[in-house]
Amino acid sequence: MNYTAPLWLPNGHFQTIYPAKCIPKPAVAFRRERWQTPDGDFVDVDFVDGQPGAPFVVLFHGLEGSSDSHYCRALGAELMARGWSGAIPHFRGCSGEPNLAPRFYHSGDAQEADWMLRRLRPLATGKFYACGVSLGGNVLLRWLGESQHSAQFVDAAVAVSAPLDLARGGEALGRGFNRVYQRMFLQTLKPKCAAKLRQFPGLFDLDAMHAASDLYTFDNIVTAPLHGYRNVEDYWDRASARHVLEDITVPTLVLNARNDPFLPGRYLPQAASSHVVLDYPAEGGHVGFATGRPPGSLAWLPRRMIHFLEGDNSIGAPQKAALCDA
Repeated sequence: MNYTAPLWLPNGHFQTIYPAKCIPKPAVAFRRERWQTPDGDFVDVDFVDGQPGAPFVVLFHGLEGSSDSHYCRALGAELMARGWSGAIPHFRGCSGEPNLAPRFYHSGDAQEADWMLRRLRPLATGKFYACGVSLGGNVLLRWLGESQHSAQFVDAAVAVSAPLDLARGGEALGRGFNRVYQRMFLQTLKPKCAAKLRQFPGLFDLDAMHAASDLYTFDNIVTAPLHGYRNVEDYWDRASARHVLEDITVPTLVLNARNDPFLPGRYLPQAASSHVVLDYPAEGGHVGFATGRPPGSLAWLPRRMIHFLEGDNSIGAPQKAALCDA
């Protein structure tokens, strides 16, 4: 399935912002469950209940996303239309209620993904698929690569707009118009952090956190030390999915537009294991991929994801073909 951007969305910024903010999101009747975590915290999981024996799709959302994000609603609607089941596990603090532990979530949270996927697998009565978008895509790829053959209880996987190289992506977000995206993330991250300090005084420097004007500084003050990394450089390097693409043994699609403002095309990895399809269309923005006439449609992306999941992906498609906008 080739992607062609509409003429009325002329560049990566329009292709990123317009689908997220302006295209009406389909209605999805999610059912929520609250799970207690092994460390005494909780996560909320939103379900789409399909037909017995139908495939089951898990979707990990992006930074400060939720089941209400446009890509989650679009995939949820596609699952409902097909009679498939699905689950959107919320990363800690992303379901509308502060989490309880002295931690949040991060791009390399493979252990959390492992716990979620292993708890969800018994609920599937048919094929079991895993997907991730943006930060959630990086988390999923880290889990796939770190787990190797033990990840094969997942039948196939898709990562969309994952920040495969966190350092290069962080640099890109610190330049020009891209700083708008950083400010958007920090507007929700900072209040969560202030609330976390009221739970756990002294966890990090409140004034320094409030003064952070970019994700580099924020991750250095909060994300890295809270989750066991020495500093932001250590976090961005060790959590990047690019290091583990060669280790993945599950049929996996990596879909990144080359005009994604969050990770420019020149930084996209050009090699991966034979089980991985690298699909790098020229356009699409960051988790955009809108199609049709105004006001546009969000349907292409979930259909592209499902096309791969249910296709003949037992050994993965040839990478050279995938690099040519397959």
